[in-house]
Amino acid sequence: MAEEIGKILEKHNENIKRHIDVLKEDFDSKIDLIIERQDSHTEKLDSHTEKLDSHTEKLDLHTEMIGTMKVDIEIIKNDIEIIKNALKKKVDFEEFEALEKRVRILESKIK
Repeated sequence: MAEEIGKILEKHNENIKRHIDVLKEDFDSKIDLIIERQDSHTEKLDSHTEKLDSHTEKLDLHTEMIGTMKVDIEIIKNDIEIIKNALKKKVDFEEFEALEKRVRILESKIK
């Protein structure tokens, strides 16, 4: 019986080999297509990674600049508060002229 099976297989062996070769070629071509797409996706991901790294660097620089600006604004606010308080202690120019005029009048009356 084994011999009979062997003879039957020998008859169809070439057809089976050819069929398997065709299947292998089809499979290989599909695998090659998948590999090409994977390479393309990898390139795109690498490109996006570079862009994100660049954006991250810019964001870090902007964060630093904003921190510096915040400190500068606090200094400006403190300076404005000091100036405001100093101006409250000072006399308006028109008031000063009126006071000066009154002093002259008083001085002239005293003399």
